Amino acid sequence: MRLQNKVAIVTGAGSGFGEGIARRYAEEGAKVVVNDIRAEAAKRVTADIRAAGGEAREHVGDVSSDADVAAMVAETLRAFGRLDIVVNNAGTTHRNRPLLEVEERDFDRIYAVNVKSLYLTARHVVPHYRRAGGGCFVTIASTAGVRPRPGLTWYNGSKGAAIVTSRSMAAELGPDNIRVNVVNPVIGETGLLEMFMGVPDTPQNRKRFIATIPMGRLSTPLDVANAALFLASDEAAFVNGVCLEVDGGRCV
Repeated sequence: MRLQNKVAIVTGAGSGFGEGIARRYAEEGAKVVVNDIRAEAAKRVTADIRAAGGEAREHVGDVSSDADVAAMVAETLRAFGRLDIVVNNAGTTHRNRPLLEVEERDFDRIYAVNVKSLYLTARHVVPHYRRAGGGCFVTIASTAGVRPRPGLTWYNGSKGAAIVTSRSMAAELGPDNIRVNVVNPVIGETGLLEMFMGVPDTPQNRKRFIATIPMGRLSTPLDVANAALFLASDEAAFVNGVCLEVDGGRCV
């Protein structure tokens, strides 16, 4: 049990990569707070973890809201008495399209969820980590932040910001024994797949995207969960400010 007796918050855990991370953490002994903005999704994942013998509780909240993030952290500490891991996974995007066709409201929402959420979790979690003598953050960013694809400019920029922000946090918080690392998945089998592709999710369209990945498939929630598990575990005690690319070797 690589996360035995640890408590983790996983944001956006009602589906996709976040769900995979929450389930994997619970399998490895963590008590998991399943956050999502969708109540039914959070409750479903929480119930599934409990049914499998794990320990979890849901928290419905918007990671771009200061009040919601504050409540999530406070409730976690009340319920479990500690907090060791925060996975900043919640994310959103605009549909793949030319950059000037993206509406301002979509741009604002992308940066609020993908970037502002890092500020808010830091604001409410770092003081606790300092009192506790340490802790860790794992940011789920994207290969889009280092090797951007056309048509996703504003999403790409948000993930680049998330990567740089996380690495800067690692440099500043390292002396407090607070680790901050990043996982960069390639396009994956999640609910946002059609948004990233900009076309219907058909076998032919998937084939075009998969052709850019040397290992010949999309990333999966389990791929990302295993990377996030390592970075949150004691095995990574001296790993800080790292971007771990889960991309099947994609180089373009």
